[in-house]
Amino acid sequence: MNQEILSQAATQARGLAIDAVHACSSGHLGLPLGCAEIGAVLFGGGGLRYNPEAPKWLNRDRFILSAGHGSMFLYSWLHMAGYHLSVEEVKNFRQLGSETPGHPEFGDTEGVEATTGPLGQGVGNAVGYAMSGKRAAAKFNTADHTIFNHHVFALLGDGCLQEGVAKEAIAFAGHNGLDNLILIYDSNDVTLDAMAERTQSEDAEKYFASQKWDVVTIDGHDLEAIAGAVEKAKADDNGKPKVIIAKTLIGKGIPQVAGTAGAHGEGGANFADEARAGLGLPEEHFYVSEEVRSFFAEKAENSKHEFLSWQSDYEAWAQANPALATELRAGVTGEIPSDIADQIPAFADDEGGATRASGGTVIQSVAKLVPQLVTGSADLYGSTKNYIKDGGDFGAENPAGRNIWFGIREHAMGAICNGIAYDGIFRASCATFLVFADYVRPSIRLAALAKLPVTYIFTHDSVGVGEDGPTHQPVETVSGLRVIPNLDVIRPADAEETAGAFAAAMRRTDGPTLLSLTRQNVPAIPGLSSGERREGVLRGGYIVRKEKGELTTILMSCGSELQHCLKAAEELGDGVRVVSIPCFERFDRQGDDYREAVLPKSCTKRVAIEAGVSGLWWKYVGSEGKVLGIDRFGISAPGGTVMKELGMTAEAVVAAAK
Repeated sequence: MNQEILSQAATQARGLAIDAVHACSSGHLGLPLGCAEIGAVLFGGGGLRYNPEAPKWLNRDRFILSAGHGSMFLYSWLHMAGYHLSVEEVKNFRQLGSETPGHPEFGDTEGVEATTGPLGQGVGNAVGYAMSGKRAAAKFNTADHTIFNHHVFALLGDGCLQEGVAKEAIAFAGHNGLDNLILIYDSNDVTLDAMAERTQSEDAEKYFASQKWDVVTIDGHDLEAIAGAVEKAKADDNGKPKVIIAKTLIGKGIPQVAGTAGAHGEGGANFADEARAGLGLPEEHFYVSEEVRSFFAEKAENSKHEFLSWQSDYEAWAQANPALATELRAGVTGEIPSDIADQIPAFADDEGGATRASGGTVIQSVAKLVPQLVTGSADLYGSTKNYIKDGGDFGAENPAGRNIWFGIREHAMGAICNGIAYDGIFRASCATFLVFADYVRPSIRLAALAKLPVTYIFTHDSVGVGEDGPTHQPVETVSGLRVIPNLDVIRPADAEETAGAFAAAMRRTDGPTLLSLTRQNVPAIPGLSSGERREGVLRGGYIVRKEKGELTTILMSCGSELQHCLKAAEELGDGVRVVSIPCFERFDRQGDDYREAVLPKSCTKRVAIEAGVSGLWWKYVGSEGKVLGIDRFGISAPGGTVMKELGMTAEAVVAAAK
């Protein structure tokens, strides 16, 4: 390890951060300055295995900056390491259209493995990445060829460790023996508002040890200590994840704020000139010396040779294991059978039952058609019905298992599924009760933002839950999820629509899909084939009962309340059309002609009904229509009684239409 050149690189990384934050008067200097030596070891000292020319190399080590506010740490090192991140982009830090946004954004910047910013999420993402790596090794490595043996790193701070999502993920990782996971804890004893002692008194070593982690505490500015700790962590495959507690000085290099809460944000940039002089940097801003550039260029060349050697092994493996190679390529490219909706076996014409039960049947077929699918539940498999039979359970003894037992950890469940999706080898899905979506919501939002194809199988979707009462009866939840951009929310009305919903979720590769399923039984939609109902879901909305004469009235709904529209239509007469809109987002993406054919503007007499808040339905109903909803919390009583008490009946639809 060339300590002299790594020390120079650390100093110049500090200079890049100071210059970038000073230029835009915005950003966070504390972590980039305090962790510069950590970055030097990871990116320059052999800590990370990577190839800048192949940033998605399947066997690269993954690095996630959980403390995403310190984004200039990552941008500085990606730039120096030779990724396609120019000095001009570093200069454009936090500017419109730049590749250096305020927090790292997946897909915007080469080398960024996850969208991080909300503290603690990156820890969960790293756990998901580590799970994916463990499963990939178990699934694809053979006695003759090791295709996967990489490690997953995450850099976190006190703020990350205070967040519950991180604590849940840490417990999960320790319990499942993810020894390919290495956390580096930037322990600088400072949070944004004050010194950390104001809000925490935890013994980090004892905490991690209690969660079955290997723990070591080092001086975070000692290059040899950092390198030794990283090397040992990578070498130990002892069934325990690793944490390196690095004691650092926040804002190191700016004496006026170093070691204080004032170093966290951009305050230190006010002393930029003095700091640069104190660090021994020349007057040239955004400076990286020729020696440092040459060092990283040589490292990139060596990394390229390592990559080419792996590539040769991969090709030999693929030739010897064509079936495994085909499966791996399908996972990486997101390949799903184009006719998956047709390949799921049809239900009986009169199939009733709860859509959660239908989903439990459908997922067995989907699991065969999509071998890269993995699924998990927050201690609710018996209720959510998403357990893959014969899929095995993921764990230290069986990392190839397809069923993930998250425990009662909804926050981490969402973040971990995002990590699996970021890795891009397997398709992640997870389940809980719909009312607990608020525990998963931050991760759902990030999945939508990062365009991750995660599937959420959320059951017990309305006041039809019944006796458990208003704490377990979602009323605002579905609409609250529908307003998240790039999230498809599908609420199917019967078994065939449920099959279509699963097919839609699998076929979607540019964002997440949430399935909202019932606990209570629902009847089959009469008079339509399985193909018509499934295709209707793929389009988001469709006609389930066409008027027999001149169109006078449109009744619309989704989920368990569609039955009331169908029953009401029989009483209201021949001029009534019934429309199912299981997915607002998919319907809105259809062309104008299709949407006009389903909901013609000429018919203004419209009624919508859904067992939830009414607000979002008005865009389909119009100012002359009516919406029957539940704009209050629920009641503890049998589900049918609650539905009737709150006006979710065919009689109410008839009265509204009349």
